[in-house]
Amino acid sequence: MNERGMIFNDEMVRALLDGLKTQTRRIVNWRGLSEGLNLNFSGLKVCEYPKGWVIESDSRFSCEWRSQPTPCPYGADGDRIWVRETFSCIGNEDGHPVDTDGNLCSREDAQRIYRASAIKKSNNYGLWTSPDGFDFEGAWTPSIHMPRWASRVLLEITAVRIERLNDISEKDAQAEGVTQLQEGFWKHYQPGWTQHQLSARGSFATLWDSIYGEGAWDRNPWVWVVEFKLIGEEAL
Repeated sequence: MNERGMIFNDEMVRALLDGLKTQTRRIVNWRGLSEGLNLNFSGLKVCEYPKGWVIESDSRFSCEWRSQPTPCPYGADGDRIWVRETFSCIGNEDGHPVDTDGNLCSREDAQRIYRASAIKKSNNYGLWTSPDGFDFEGAWTPSIHMPRWASRVLLEITAVRIERLNDISEKDAQAEGVTQLQEGFWKHYQPGWTQHQLSARGSFATLWDSIYGEGAWDRNPWVWVVEFKLIGEEAL
């Protein structure tokens, strides 16, 4: 069993903790392919091999070729993912780390606050408030810099596969943790848009574009589909 870190934004961390997110999709970085190859070409297919997946031409082509097998960089069934998220270690007025009782300690033993679980109250001078009620005005550590010891969420991989992004089903889009609104509508994630989506799949398309940029959904890349279950969570 291996463990690897994976970055999730605040909203997706909340979906993980609520049990709403059980899948994630990440773009495949194919190995052994010539530079500039159009991976959207309809004549390409993916096959699974003992040491990974390959992309190859189908039977309509007289010339058969195959890429170098690409293993999933996020792990296989039974491996674990520790969640990287935005956080901070609590310190005193001099910036030294302190524990929950206010005693000086190492950074690893310091009290921590996670932005996904904090609340920013408009009438509280813009301060963040932790679930247990203390106000925080320090600097956040970006998720990419979170060390393993600071992670509070642990996932276990239950399945891994490859598919085209646009092949996502309505059920799988819901498993991606998109937000359902009142009257059956779904959240639109791109900034500046006010209308709602009519399906979880449409909502996920806007979420994808909000992360990877305008038009990313239409490019329809091959993606890793990683399914998991929540097995560990620090009580906050």
